[in-house]
Amino acid sequence: MSCTILIVDDDPVQRRLLESLVRRFGYGAETAESGEQALKRLEPSVGVVPIDLLILDLVMPDLDGMAVLTRMRDHNWVVPTIVQTAHGSIEAVISAMRAGAADFVVKPVGAERLQVSIKNALRVDALEDEIRHMNRHASGSLTLSDLSSKSEVMERTIRLGERAAKSTIPVLLEGESGVGKELVARAIQGASDRRGRAFVTVNCGALPEHLVESILFGHEKGSFTGATEKHPGKFVEAHGGTLFLDEIGELPQDAQVKLLRALQEGEVDPIGGKRPVKVDIRLISATNQNLIELVKRGQFREDLYYRLNVFPITVPPLRTRREDVADLARRFVARFAAEEGKRIRGICAEAISLLMTYNWPGNVRQLENAVFRAVVLADQDELTIAEFPQIAAQVEGFDVRIPPLAIAQPVSPRSDREIVRVEVRDPNVLPLLDDGGDVRKLEILEAETIRFALGHYRGQMSAMARKLGIGRSTLYRKMKEYGLFHGEAPEETPETDDRAA
Repeated sequence: MSCTILIVDDDPVQRRLLESLVRRFGYGAETAESGEQALKRLEPSVGVVPIDLLILDLVMPDLDGMAVLTRMRDHNWVVPTIVQTAHGSIEAVISAMRAGAADFVVKPVGAERLQVSIKNALRVDALEDEIRHMNRHASGSLTLSDLSSKSEVMERTIRLGERAAKSTIPVLLEGESGVGKELVARAIQGASDRRGRAFVTVNCGALPEHLVESILFGHEKGSFTGATEKHPGKFVEAHGGTLFLDEIGELPQDAQVKLLRALQEGEVDPIGGKRPVKVDIRLISATNQNLIELVKRGQFREDLYYRLNVFPITVPPLRTRREDVADLARRFVARFAAEEGKRIRGICAEAISLLMTYNWPGNVRQLENAVFRAVVLADQDELTIAEFPQIAAQVEGFDVRIPPLAIAQPVSPRSDREIVRVEVRDPNVLPLLDDGGDVRKLEILEAETIRFALGHYRGQMSAMARKLGIGRSTLYRKMKEYGLFHGEAPEETPETDDRAA
């Protein structure tokens, strides 16, 4: 399921109706018949799927909707809430919004109104969550609680990170490329007593071999050709904070020896320096390789391996935590839509199902890039499978829908059994929505319809008027208003004659 919605109402008929609508929209649904049941379900618990959205009745016996909102605020439970009541007074709306409600609907709510309200609430919540995430990332205050997950394997990773954050023990993050190892490293620092201090990242695979020692440990001015000024090195830059060594398995063996000494002694020797420099760092390293295999092949020092592999944490690939795909995708949509200035409410249920089915060999980084591309391609207020053609082409059971006027590229068959179905949209279909997702004006639609008829019937005015269902003189007048005449307008004739013809 793309997300789980909790419906709270003391009326069983209303609960069943809303549950049916919510499931029809493609969301998971749970119900509660009282405010107390709702609060018990909202309470965070390990292994229990969290609630993504709450549909809350304001008028209930015992604990009413306003009391539930107040309790949620007291416990700091941030769950987007749509309140509903049979009495839509202004006072009730104001009170509910002040208490933290995202939207307000009046019973009985229509299907279309409820669907729009749900999409808007989820979109706003995703955008606020992404903004909080980015702000904490930028300020160095990102914590492991910001990495909340619906997946048990990822929750296990988060719990290990919380334990590691309580000490200065060296941590080795293992996982495939794109799973978010650096994000976990930043969260570990944000949850430790070094939060807010320097977080220095070094990609060991991108270091020029002849400059590794200089970049890591620093150098004095004039110590070698090209050393025109003093450079402190990454260890000194990270003093008091955290040094994150990414792709540690790519570090040259000469540098491995010096790295081992720096970790053992707690000091570095800058090139050309007269004395060692003491450093106080928290070391977190990461790799997408099997380091023990590199040790067996003689490509990685065994003593350094045991120095780094004190507290190993595995960051799982995205294909093993598909429960997180929907939330990640919604957050990315909210961020990229805001950056690109597009009014996109979210992703349809079918597209979410597609994203959750795909294996994501590039993990979270690939998902992020796929959503970015989809947002750029989107012409409507919701992302569909049409915006993920490359993903749909690799998942059995999903059609690849090519947008209007798109050029179909040849697809190389991957196996004898795979069939890719292509649905081509008619380019002559008149779009009813503009780029901003609003309904286009009638006069614009009318002008485009007449322009299309003019080309389709090759300027035969009688045929055009007859097929459009209007008089020929009215057609002449409208064409003149819309500037569709290239020369002088034909002489108008009475509409009665045209209909008689």
